[in-house]
Amino acid sequence: MAARVLVVDDEKTIRWSLNEFLSGKGYEVIEAADGAAAARVIDSEAFDVALLDQRLPDTDGKTLLSRIRSVSPQVPVIIITAYSSVENAVEAMRAGAYDYITKPFNMDELVLTVRRALETSALQGRVMEEVKHCKQEFGLGNLVGVSPAMKAVRDLIRRLTQSETTNVLLLGESGVGKDLVARALHYESNRADKPFMNITCSALPAALLESELFGHEKGAFTDAKTQKRGLFETAHGGTVYLDEIGEMPPPLQSKLLRVLEEKAFRRVGGTSDVQVDVRVVAATNRNLEEAIARNEFRRDLFYRLSTVPVVLPPLRERPEDIRLLAEHFLRHFNREFRRDFQGFDTKAIEMMRRYAWPGNVRELRNVVERAV
Repeated sequence: MAARVLVVDDEKTIRWSLNEFLSGKGYEVIEAADGAAAARVIDSEAFDVALLDQRLPDTDGKTLLSRIRSVSPQVPVIIITAYSSVENAVEAMRAGAYDYITKPFNMDELVLTVRRALETSALQGRVMEEVKHCKQEFGLGNLVGVSPAMKAVRDLIRRLTQSETTNVLLLGESGVGKDLVARALHYESNRADKPFMNITCSALPAALLESELFGHEKGAFTDAKTQKRGLFETAHGGTVYLDEIGEMPPPLQSKLLRVLEEKAFRRVGGTSDVQVDVRVVAATNRNLEEAIARNEFRRDLFYRLSTVPVVLPPLRERPEDIRLLAEHFLRHFNREFRRDFQGFDTKAIEMMRRYAWPGNVRELRNVVERAV
């Protein structure tokens, strides 16, 4: 299907020439000679990109841009302007225009700009679809439970999603769902369309973990053939999830503290600061206060990380949630394995409620998967 281009210009010759050229390149063109005609198109027809003249008899490009943004925010807008009005076009870009071109314009360059705008719009569309999928997969609705403890956790997470910079420390035994809570914090917030980067702090030696987190400069060590961006730099605008934070080596703890305090760090071998905007979510199944007493964990880092601690209860303390969780996992694995099991009989539920679940929710999930 041909992409539809809305051309708004009061000069008939410009509309005609744009129509001829764009049609010849395979686009479908909709013309409007003034703001009133353009408004009717914006309100009643679908189009993929708009070319708006900055000056019109009854309005201006910026006003029409605002109307398009309110009706079809995903549609890229390109402003057509004279050299003398470039400043106004730049203002329009600050208001959300994709780009601007100046009269007289080169047709080939204009088509290239239109093509880039459509590619950018398509990419943004795919990103939003992925974000929508991730919200369904990892959103608050997946924190299943009717127990008072889980209701309290959901309420706290919901409030935390409104504050996008507060550091969060997730506490709880292995398998209680800290990873899922970290993703819910990310995908339910306004950071959802930015990266979610996670790493397990106990999985790598100290030197390699530092490079993974903060990156390195070319030549920083023997195998550093090129510059590498670390997780914090890659996650700019998004969330960094540090699992098993209690296992982080002490030398890296001081570097992490600086990131939390100043939103800056240096790559391994670097001489200049890199500024980042990230939310840090950390998790541990260790008692960090005991680790502090043994001088294994920095007290100041603990206070920075635990701005808001979230304690996830073990499954044995919320038996009323077991059936809901089991049925939630059953639906999931029915889809995955193309089966159609309807539920669990009374004896199975009773056995699950009596069991202590030392592996917590992760163990229950594995049991249901194996059964299906």
